[in-house]
Amino acid sequence: MSRNFGKLLVSLALPALLIAVTLAASPAAAAQAVRLQYRTSAPGATTAQAEPWLRLFNDGTTTIPLDQVKIRYYLTGTETYRFACSWAVVGCSTITGRFAPQEGGKQYLEVGFTSGGLSPGQNTSDMQLRFHRADWQTFAQGDDYSYGANTSYTDWDRIAVYVNGALAWGKPTGTEPDPDPTDPPTGGTGELFDDFTYTGPSDPRLAQRGWTVRSSSGGPGVPGATWSPSAVSFPGGLLTLDSSTNGTAAGTVQTELSTASRKFHEGTYAARVRFSDAPTSGPDGEHVVQTFFTITPLRYNLDPDYGELDFEYLPNGGWGEPSNILYTTSWETYQADPWQAVNTHTEERASFAGWHDLVIQVSGGRIKYYVDGRLFADHGDIYYPETPMWIMFNQWFIDLQGVAGTRTYRQQADYLYYSKNEVVAPATVLSRVAALRAGGTAFKDTVPNP
Repeated sequence: MSRNFGKLLVSLALPALLIAVTLAASPAAAAQAVRLQYRTSAPGATTAQAEPWLRLFNDGTTTIPLDQVKIRYYLTGTETYRFACSWAVVGCSTITGRFAPQEGGKQYLEVGFTSGGLSPGQNTSDMQLRFHRADWQTFAQGDDYSYGANTSYTDWDRIAVYVNGALAWGKPTGTEPDPDPTDPPTGGTGELFDDFTYTGPSDPRLAQRGWTVRSSSGGPGVPGATWSPSAVSFPGGLLTLDSSTNGTAAGTVQTELSTASRKFHEGTYAARVRFSDAPTSGPDGEHVVQTFFTITPLRYNLDPDYGELDFEYLPNGGWGEPSNILYTTSWETYQADPWQAVNTHTEERASFAGWHDLVIQVSGGRIKYYVDGRLFADHGDIYYPETPMWIMFNQWFIDLQGVAGTRTYRQQADYLYYSKNEVVAPATVLSRVAALRAGGTAFKDTVPNP
């Protein structure tokens, strides 16, 4: 075949090939046509809080699963920010936000979804988003690539939208990888289980397995109280905290068991805990707090990297409450003096005496608390933890009632379970714990050290 004849065949084939490619591509393009509108409720070039409001449109012909959508809002500067959703028709509980760095002192906010779908011809309606500096200082947003001062919705191509990893709307800026078609797998990457089969607080296996029985002084609780290892025991494989008071600080004993390593962040935390309404001995009435929680140390007042996720049961009330109440509280930060708390909480005023399976799921910007398989609270936004935490159980006194006679309150835990980077349903936690016990496993720790 001559070279010229070969070229002729190629030239004849190209139009047909282009037509075929166009025909093949057109339905996909039509099916995945998205458009984004933007407005702001904080139009100033300098602000304490940026407030981008978004509406995502599906102008195509097929439903778009929202968990395949990523929206990128581009910023100038390397400051640390916190994201929150004020209100959204699709539900703030389904919206996530994270900040990712770019080269050249830039970054972007990536907004995603955990569930839902966007039908053809529909839009998400309002998604009222906001973010602020972690130290709550004002900042300049006028030079941010995605910022606009318009207070009415407008098609906005300075915010990029990706669907299943492909750019579907907008003009990205800066160096960045395309989003993965799907998020990284969320299967567990480490597991901790403890059946609490120890002989006592001085059992060397406690330290070997990463536990600390507290003896150091300090808060929380009554100033001058003692944190006593001897008041911690493990009868019948139950972690038992016996806290007591005779109405004086010197005669007050509080109890705590904590992991020694801060290696617990996203994933599922679970414990079976026994709360009690009445003391095991002595007169009742003390404002005692019985807990299962995670915590990060506060390095300084209003430290933005502080985190704490609490189950706290007050059988006799306290903090202004007259009687028994169960709190779940998620913390962004706090200041000790003068006291300033940045947290959110959910509570139920009822007796929770007895055994309860408590679960905390930390994933996708949301913190979900379960009691005996029932969703008790759903928190998120700025209260989502940013750093690894300890896991703790403790029992302490808010104040002293001055009643004569020593009284002792008891809190117990039957097991602790944690799965790193995995959302585990409460029922599945119970089946996993049962399987570990059936297999003779009293302790397991495959959670990587930080």
